[in-house]
Amino acid sequence: MKGELDLRLDKYLKVSRLIKRRSVASEACAAGRVEVNDKVAKASADVKVGDVIVISFGDKKTRVRVTIVKEASRKEEAVNMYEII
Repeated sequence: MKGELDLRLDKYLKVSRLIKRRSVASEACAAGRVEVNDKVAKASADVKVGDVIVISFGDKKTRVRVTIVKEASRKEEAVNMYEII
């Protein structure tokens, strides 16, 4: 797909600042606490625009829809990479 980027789930979680560090994102995936489109996802899973990601930390679940996928972002831009649903 020209112009559309796929990114590893662990890197997307870090770049979008949903999870602060990539190692923590990888651990969350390994523990089965991250789902993409209603399936438990590995850290190496590809993330595309439109995917729904659910992150479980304790009793809290964060559910977001991917709106932008890019390799890097500044802190101010990171919140535009997803919408909370």
